[in-house]
Amino acid sequence: MKKKVSVLDMKKMKQEGKKFTMVTAYDYTSASIVDSSTAELILVGDSLGMVMLGYDSTTGVTMEEMIHHIRPVVKGAPNTFIVGDMPFGSYNVSVEEAIKNSNRIMKEAGCDCIKLEGGVEFADTIEAIVKAGIPVMAHLGLTPQTTAQLGGFKVQGKDLKTAQKLIKDIKAVAKAGAFAAVVECVPSKVAKLMSESVDIPIIGIGAGPDVDAQVLVTQDMMGMYDKFTPKFVKKYSNIRDIMIKAYDEFNEEVKEGSFPSPEYSFNINVEGIE
Repeated sequence: MKKKVSVLDMKKMKQEGKKFTMVTAYDYTSASIVDSSTAELILVGDSLGMVMLGYDSTTGVTMEEMIHHIRPVVKGAPNTFIVGDMPFGSYNVSVEEAIKNSNRIMKEAGCDCIKLEGGVEFADTIEAIVKAGIPVMAHLGLTPQTTAQLGGFKVQGKDLKTAQKLIKDIKAVAKAGAFAAVVECVPSKVAKLMSESVDIPIIGIGAGPDVDAQVLVTQDMMGMYDKFTPKFVKKYSNIRDIMIKAYDEFNEEVKEGSFPSPEYSFNINVEGIE
């Protein structure tokens, strides 16, 4: 059985140059499978809006939906560090509202930290949440909740000005007390500079190899979600095709009468019934 990592463990891994991984889970069964693996972190991300609830984006996800999905993941993965995402609208109204909603996720869902999107502009919010006793993971680069402002799902930091902004962002969230940061869709060289600029771990997703950890959405890496596959996703399996094949075989066997066979039936002689 693996030992659950802590915030301090992650910082030490960065210092020692040891890589670690984070994957997504949104339900008890999936979480229990991750818990049996060597992956150190689970992100219950607002990506659940798209891969679990069928939304067109992450912005429609509510606090209630996040808490509903984080709870079973916490139960299913007691030996894995659980990150709970703050949904759009839960922390951008006021600092007080951000603390209130962070408290809700931590208390009602039982995760180990919260994650929110934003850099310099949200440094004060991060600092306030941390001062309230809640561990915060930041999220920089491509921030899915604000893709409308970013012009869609595009690589960020492709020119000097925006790259320098990302460096300022990572320094700001680290100074504010974030213990780690997800960096999404950023050129490898820029992500490397970001990682070298701070002493907190950088968890990359489409950010190249020179960061401290990597994260992928399970439905992407397992070939389950077929609407869109980002460039940075490596498919480690093709669960979708395997499941379709199993459903088709089940349907065929039922139609031809070979399932359920005696092996899968209760063959009990009941007195008086022929």
